[in-house]
Amino acid sequence: MALTPDDRWIWDFWHVQHDNIHHLYYLQAPKSLGDPELRHRNATIGHATSTDLSTWTEHGTALTPGGAGAVDATATWTGSIVRDDNGTWRMFYTGSTFPSPDTATNIEVIAMAVSTDLHTWTKDPSFALHADPRWYETLGTSDWPEEAWRDPWVYRDETGQWHMLITARANTGASIDRGVVAHATSPDLDTWTVQPPLTDPVHGFAHLEVFQKLALNGQDLILFSAHDQVISEDRRSAGATTGTWVAPWDGTIDLNRARNLSGPDLYSGRIIDHNGSPVFLAFELSDSTDPFVGGICDPIPVNLVDGRLVLPCEAGIQ
Repeated sequence: MALTPDDRWIWDFWHVQHDNIHHLYYLQAPKSLGDPELRHRNATIGHATSTDLSTWTEHGTALTPGGAGAVDATATWTGSIVRDDNGTWRMFYTGSTFPSPDTATNIEVIAMAVSTDLHTWTKDPSFALHADPRWYETLGTSDWPEEAWRDPWVYRDETGQWHMLITARANTGASIDRGVVAHATSPDLDTWTVQPPLTDPVHGFAHLEVFQKLALNGQDLILFSAHDQVISEDRRSAGATTGTWVAPWDGTIDLNRARNLSGPDLYSGRIIDHNGSPVFLAFELSDSTDPFVGGICDPIPVNLVDGRLVLPCEAGIQ
């Protein structure tokens, strides 16, 4: 694999390209913890750069938790990066707070940091975007152990308005169906309005995470990830499994047509443009001997076959 330090697990990541340099930001935690399940409450954000998406130079830790009272008191989780009209880079990321060291209960909030050079990041302590209980489940309103409000994916539409896609759970429906694509909008990246979800809580996902909106050959798509424990029995009986998923976005997100793009070996995948061609990066979740591996794979070419996004092995290329 391309980015696999011996001393740390690496998993969810996000990317921006500037001046022909690929910048990768990723969740990391020390393997000295022993149990990879402990990585979630010990996550910091690392940074590496590359010109080929295979050979990486690490630049240390970009962000760490803020400590007691901060929205990222316990851990810093997945995000995305955009550049504002003044040339400042904005990293929207997930702040996580675990109230107790003995349970998985946590509260997630969208936080923000800024940078002028993509290397040094300064948190904006005045920024915090919370789940809106009008539409979204909050901690204690169901049997779900977390207030799911994470993995912000920010993009700008053709009118200039900014949008944020957020992993969340609706406040109605069966628990296994409550996973939705939450939505917020902003005119300027500073002031955000939480909107109703872009999908309904009826599609057999308890949550959908690590979104990416993209267009390939004129076709709009959304990538997300889901694992067996949050996929309904009906979907699993039809062959659905842990992995990175893809669904068409033709005006609306069609989760009825969502399907696995990868299996359990590759999770939290992203499509990245490299020299004019799309490639797939993901972290290695599991293999035949290890239920959690960690580390970013080498780029994998992707194709559209009859309007269907496929990896080479799926397309019969290898």
